[in-house]
Amino acid sequence: MSAKRLALLVPGGRGQLGRELARSAVPLVHAPGSGELDLRDAAEVGDAVGSFAETALDNDLRPVVVNAAAYTAVDAAESDADAARSINVDGAAALARACAARRVPLVHMSTDYVFSGDADVPYEPDDPAEPRTVYGRTKLDGERAVLSAGARACVVRTAWVYGAGGQNFVRTMSRLERERDSLSVVDDQVGAPTWTGDLAAGVVQLAGSFAERRDPQRPVLHCTNAGRTSWFSFARAVFAELGADPERVQPCSTEEFPRPAPRPAHSVLSGRAWAAAGLTPLRDWRSALTAAFETDGAALRR
Repeated sequence: MSAKRLALLVPGGRGQLGRELARSAVPLVHAPGSGELDLRDAAEVGDAVGSFAETALDNDLRPVVVNAAAYTAVDAAESDADAARSINVDGAAALARACAARRVPLVHMSTDYVFSGDADVPYEPDDPAEPRTVYGRTKLDGERAVLSAGARACVVRTAWVYGAGGQNFVRTMSRLERERDSLSVVDDQVGAPTWTGDLAAGVVQLAGSFAERRDPQRPVLHCTNAGRTSWFSFARAVFAELGADPERVQPCSTEEFPRPAPRPAHSVLSGRAWAAAGLTPLRDWRSALTAAFETDGAALRR
């Protein structure tokens, strides 16, 4: 289906993906932030989904909900599990129930943190989920709540997301390039940096499939830019895009930067199931980074 026939309701609309979806080619996008739509209020969620669906259908559009809302403060979640659970589990469940009741398809965004990070090959959607953080556990429980609510739903896991809005690794590296002569970045964690511009395009394509009732055969898919790199090499690539000397970035180990929540050493997600569902694979992460700077260079340099 053409994006011109879609209508998207995007809870979490002030986050990185939500902002990108709001500026997509979809003719009707309502992307409320948490102040406008509180997923912890089931009645409010039900009303929001129902009224949006009615508006979409009145305009001859097909409504789809994309849940981009999440508690993503990974370290803070270790000491505030209730706050993480209220959004990542209870809020996700309330949204899925509302979608089921109103027969609106749901795309629910999730994360590589549902895995342990011990693998040495890309994770497939059906691989055992063994989260090691509160954030990862709540996101996994949220996935299960969504898929058991009776809605036409698909979970999309992604990783290492960056874009023009919000705080992310690229914007942090841009700031540190201005502030420091050199810096150290961990070189023993690998993943696939994923630009919101490409991720949003993939999500819109998936939403279009739902709107045409071509639901994916698998309830969980992975969507990231292709390839793999370390945070260290990613940082050097950012410096190159900034026109700065990449040699100013030096490698270090995870042990040198302990965090309250352990980071997965391996966050590479396989895109085979995504392609098998007839969806367009995302380009290589390095070319995506160049495209991101060409598109949103001013915002990424802030």
